[in-house]
Amino acid sequence: MGTIRWGMIGCGAVTEVKSGPPLYSVPGSALVAVASRNAASARDYAQRHGVRQVFEDIDELIASDEVDAVYVATPPASHSEYALKVARAGKPCCVEKPMAMDHAECMAMVSAFAARDLPLFVSYYRRSLPRFVAVKQWLEEDLIGEVREVSWHLVKPPSPRDLAREPNWRTQPETSPGGYFSDLASHGIDLFQFLLGDIEAVQGFATNQQGLYRAEDAVAACWRFAGGALGTGSWNFGGDHRSDEVRIVGGRGVIRFSVFDEAPLEARTGKEQRSVSIPNPAHIQTPHVENMVRHLRGGAPHPSLGIEAAKTSWVMGEILRARTER
Repeated sequence: MGTIRWGMIGCGAVTEVKSGPPLYSVPGSALVAVASRNAASARDYAQRHGVRQVFEDIDELIASDEVDAVYVATPPASHSEYALKVARAGKPCCVEKPMAMDHAECMAMVSAFAARDLPLFVSYYRRSLPRFVAVKQWLEEDLIGEVREVSWHLVKPPSPRDLAREPNWRTQPETSPGGYFSDLASHGIDLFQFLLGDIEAVQGFATNQQGLYRAEDAVAACWRFAGGALGTGSWNFGGDHRSDEVRIVGGRGVIRFSVFDEAPLEARTGKEQRSVSIPNPAHIQTPHVENMVRHLRGGAPHPSLGIEAAKTSWVMGEILRARTER
């Protein structure tokens, strides 16, 4: 391909700064069309971002000869529906995360694109961010020795929107299973598999402690990587403060970082201490889009393909299983 002409479905908050601008600012990429179930929202977005085409019919955007690839930026409940239509149209696709409502939907999407030899990307963009590529390099150079365990503790206070009990698709199980856990913790679970390999066994507990919405707001889990390292995590969205702390413990040292905060990357071994600050780009999905363009032009494979994202969906489903079994 030459310039990749993207059509975008959905014009929500994630597309304003994080993902939309990179689609038209990264060399070799152009955002040429948008569509939304809210036509007025799509027209407004197109005017503000300089997108020349607005489709009131999403199927027409997918079928358009002027669209080479489609980015699905809607809530998870519609990812599978739109992605399968894109596959049938014979075009590459990128879907936002979480990839779909459950692992079965994810695998149906993976199979549909594989059958047509088309790439399916998922917006687990932390796999492409320079700060986490640096962590992966530390691990690959055996800085802290064999990894023994990983722990992640994330706490966030309820938002004013939560406290006001306003409608929010992220906390409605029918549009996004697992609430903020699925929306946010999936980033870290996916990142850990990028850094340390597949998770092969996992157990968890999920509950609703605040009663502000129907989705879970407190989750805890433990897991085992295929390489033998163990992991633990806890995620609470009803705390009185914000905390985001990851520790990777190895036989010769430890690495510390945050999944969401731009805290320094820190490593300590018996011989040295490292502290490196690597800020995120202004538009955080820029490296993710750059890697999609590179992949579509025949370069290095993208680090966040559907088959990898489906593994994260399986882990999340296993952690949430206690919810459905109680």
